[in-house]
Amino acid sequence: MTVRVVLADDQEIVRTGLRMILNAQPGVEVIGEAADGRRAVELARRLRPDVCLLDVRMPDLDGIEATRELAGPGVADPMAVVVITTFDLDEYVYAALRAGARGFLLKDAGPALLRQAVHAAASGDALIAPNVTVRLLRAFADAEPGPPPRQPIEPLTDREEQVLAALAVGRTNDEIGAELHITLSTVKTHIASLMAKLGARNRVEVAMWAYATHRVTPH
Repeated sequence: MTVRVVLADDQEIVRTGLRMILNAQPGVEVIGEAADGRRAVELARRLRPDVCLLDVRMPDLDGIEATRELAGPGVADPMAVVVITTFDLDEYVYAALRAGARGFLLKDAGPALLRQAVHAAASGDALIAPNVTVRLLRAFADAEPGPPPRQPIEPLTDREEQVLAALAVGRTNDEIGAELHITLSTVKTHIASLMAKLGARNRVEVAMWAYATHRVTPH
């Protein structure tokens, strides 16, 4: 199965580089490009790609607002968005996660991590660059204003708590299955149940909930 990607960056040389990297990966095809967020949203809505890869800093509509329009609260059929940026700034990551992004990468992440992030987003997983994952989720939980975290509509089972803990520290579905000695389909079932109980749109929101409720404490 080919993962179809729309990418957006205001610098043509960056778009060219990303397109070459992605098209060279097995099972990935760039089907559209945009130089600003507004065009990216229009393209994504028309082409319905599997993944949107968006730069943060773009004219007209930045990557955060474009993410919110494609994947934010209230979007009936949210798309998978991975935000990519040159700048390792906490506020960008917080904003991207709040807006509904399934992944966050720095542009120096390299082809392998870029491919993993795209495939993860397309399959419903989420990938945040390993060098920022725990630090940023912890900071997000500490800095997030507003009411206390929502309570699950039903209590979590012991196994769901185990899956939650593994997910929150960045484990993939395969890694969770190996760690807990359960099948991949069982992992996906538990994650789907967690999302339903927590009212979460994706696994990034599940991970943020784990930190916000102090179920997981980063080392």
